[in-house]
Amino acid sequence: MLNKLKLAASLLLLVGGVVGFYVLQDKALALRIVIFLVGMGAAIAVLWTTPTGQSTLGFISDSFAEAKRVVWPTKQETMQTTIAVFVLVVVMAAFLAIVDIGFSYMVQWIMGRSA
Repeated sequence: MLNKLKLAASLLLLVGGVVGFYVLQDKALALRIVIFLVGMGAAIAVLWTTPTGQSTLGFISDSFAEAKRVVWPTKQETMQTTIAVFVLVVVMAAFLAIVDIGFSYMVQWIMGRSA
């Protein structure tokens, strides 16, 4: 029961930060950003004290660790893949256009209309 109250409090703190950001539109942007960040920080702090929060933060931590292990492609590999995708898109577009024109002529021929 206590954990559910903590989760609700965390959600309310987050919503409070977002609402504070939009309600105080006449104030300086820096102040509004600070209010939002304080609300988010307080929400994370309260969330961290629950088992659900612990597992969620553990998942996020593991996700960052996994992202660091990813082997990202080089610029040359990225360019080659982009060009290959672009060429395939053009080829498929031409193929579909030809098929569409062919079906259009067939339907006109079946309907007895001149092509």
